[in-house]
Formats: sequence, C-alpha cells, structure tokens
Amino acid sequence: MKSRSVQEEAVRLVLLLAGLCVAHLGVTLFLQTDLGSDPFNVFVQGLFRFLPWPGFMTHGRVHLLVSLVIMVVLLVVDRKFVRIGTVVCMALGGPIIDVFTILLAPLIHSARPLPVRLAALVLGCVILAFGMTIVICSEAGTGPNDLVGVVLSDKLGKPFGPVRVAVDLFFALSGFALGGVLGLGTVICAFVVGPAAQGFMPVSRRICDGFVHQFAGRDSLPRGDSL
Repeated sequence: MKSRSVQEEAVRLVLLLAGLCVAHLGVTLFLQTDLGSDPFNVFVQGLFRFLPWPGFMTHGRVHLLVSLVIMVVLLVVDRKFVRIGTVVCMALGGPIIDVFTILLAPLIHSARPLPVRLAALVLGCVILAFGMTIVICSEAGTGPNDLVGVVLSDKLGKPFGPVRVAVDLFFALSGFALGGVLGLGTVICAFVVGPAAQGFMPVSRRICDGFVHQFAGRDSLPRGDSL
C-alpha cells in the first residue's frame, strides 16, 4: 500500500470525525424513539446479561471490550481496514452520543405518537447509514462493529448492503438468544441501514475523494468495488 503524507492522514481523519458525528446523530435519533436498540447493542446487552461479569463491568464497558476484541481479531484477519481512525471511533462514539442525547431528548421522546417515533427511527437509520459510509470512505479507519461488514464484503466480493443486513441479523438474533431485548427498531435498523449505506456509498466516495484531492493533493487509494 502506498504511504500517505501527514497532511493526507489529517484530512482523512477530519472526514472520519465528520462522518462519525453524522452517524452518531442518526444513532441518537434512533435510540430516542425507545423502539429498540441497534443490533450490535442487542448483542452486547445479551452478553452482559448472559455472562457472569465482575461487578465493575457495565454495559458500556462490555461494549468497549467487545469492540476491542473485534478490532484485534480483524487486525489479524485483514489489517488494511484497521487504522488509527478505528481507535478514534471506539473512543469517541459514546461521548458523541451523550452530547446528542442532551440535544435531542426534548425533541424525540417515547411519549410522542408512534408514527412520529417510527419516522424518527427511519430517519435516524438513514442518517446513520450516510455517516457510516463517510467514515468507511475516508479510509482512515472504521468503527469496530462496522468492520465486520466491511471485511466480509471485501473477502467475499459481495455488495456491502446485503452483507451488512446479514451481520446485523446475526448480532440481533445472537444477542436475543443470549438474553438481549429485540424491539421494532432493531428489526427496522437491521434491514434499512445496510441497503441505505450501499446506496450512499458512491456519493460518499466522491465526497471523500474530492476532499482528499483538494486538501491533500491526491485522489483516494483504489479500493475494491465490493463496497
């Protein structure tokens, strides 16, 4: 892989941070509907309830631990997708959601009518998908749970959308079997985020390529068409 300059790495990290903020805006909007957690968090919840963790372990700490394990495993399997931005995603995801929760909680609440909450849920999933594709196309790293879909898509040579649906369904059903709680939002998220991300991918690629070319003086490194 061709080396990158410090300037290019900085531009890519800025793109990743922007995408991360957009994606977590979508996650927060989705969570505030109280219609269920995203599939990965259902999996974490199931692990948290099923295994006898020490008293100091919380859902958030189990989430961090599972993300770290996934990152390490995929670092061994295919290190080209694990970069410094993966650590940034893992470290900043929770705090970003906390900030957006303060801002969005008064707007979207479980007391609102169901049609409003469903609309907010779908909108949150779409925003999540767009932000996620910016993170992926920045090529500075990817959120640990998103890495599973990215690596499998690349290894299998399959479009990202269907692979992401399969990964989300695996997380959701596995978490449910372990004692996690599925909600309507979990199911909708599993079937909406992957296809929406597949649709956004070409646009996000052009946006990231444009920024890298303008501010770092070069185009994005070639990437397989499977994503």
